[in-house]
Amino acid sequence: MRKSSSLLKDLIGLALIGVFLYLFFFIDFKEISLDIPSSWLNVNTIFLSIVIEAIPFILLGVFASALIQTFVSEEKIKKYLPKSPIGAIIPAALLGVILPICECAIIPVVRRLIKKGMPLHVGVVLLVGAPILNPVVVASTYFAFNGDPTILYGRFGLAFILCMVIGFLMLLLFDNKNQLRWSKSELVGRQEMEEPALQQNKWKATFYHASDEFFDMGKYLIAGAFIASLFQTFLDRNVLMALGQNEVLSPAVMMAFAFVLSLCSEADAFVAASFGSTFTVGSLLAFMVYGPMLDLKNTFMLFAYFRTKFVLVFMAVVTIVVFAAILIFQQLVL
Repeated sequence: MRKSSSLLKDLIGLALIGVFLYLFFFIDFKEISLDIPSSWLNVNTIFLSIVIEAIPFILLGVFASALIQTFVSEEKIKKYLPKSPIGAIIPAALLGVILPICECAIIPVVRRLIKKGMPLHVGVVLLVGAPILNPVVVASTYFAFNGDPTILYGRFGLAFILCMVIGFLMLLLFDNKNQLRWSKSELVGRQEMEEPALQQNKWKATFYHASDEFFDMGKYLIAGAFIASLFQTFLDRNVLMALGQNEVLSPAVMMAFAFVLSLCSEADAFVAASFGSTFTVGSLLAFMVYGPMLDLKNTFMLFAYFRTKFVLVFMAVVTIVVFAAILIFQQLVL
């Protein structure tokens, strides 16, 4: 019964892909006369741009997650992690520096690592740190701001410190208790699936895990991207511009803007640079630090894979810590 259900899902998925390819290659939508308001055409354009921008990084994340599932054992994770909960925070932040993964792709990776035995607070450090600290984001920020040292060192210095602070606060609040959502199939069938998985070719198992996770995450990406595109189209940006030079309100406005825009961290520096003449340096840093840690798109994914209480507390902690840090940074540095 389970095999036939899985086969049906695969056939439906292949059929949808076939329909998409047919429409893409053989239907000329320019010839179809539809009286659609320009605002909704803009929604469509923004929605597609968010999805297309995110998909390559989602693929990277789910394959990394699948490789962890197939090749990394719980024993290895426990062996290499420092025994002290606080001592594990700094290595986790340093690991984020070498992972070229954005905020969309990091969620399945962290979820898988936590399932394999990584402490919750260490996963949180990776979750908020890796999307900013990775080398791809460093390069994009450098080019977007022509190597401006205040922006460059401010963004990555704040991200490195704050990811550890947020991880420590989540350790205090949740004491590493399990906060993942487990599906019924994972709880009931986990033991049944372990033995067949070991008998499979490991690379074949990796592709199975990656495809399952990609389609599972895809629906949340699409929902988040659609809502973000609605906000981007119908939000009155003139109101935001009027608040741009206020040292207290402008960081809050740009944090809200980053949440709504849901840009990938590899591209957000170029958008932030376009606001350079309107907003303060502190508010630009708020945009580039807060957005990769928390946005509308990845909030949907967080609610899908973590318990509601954890996600709400995580959102509150990230928001308060980033906002307070930006205000302090403005007073001490700028």
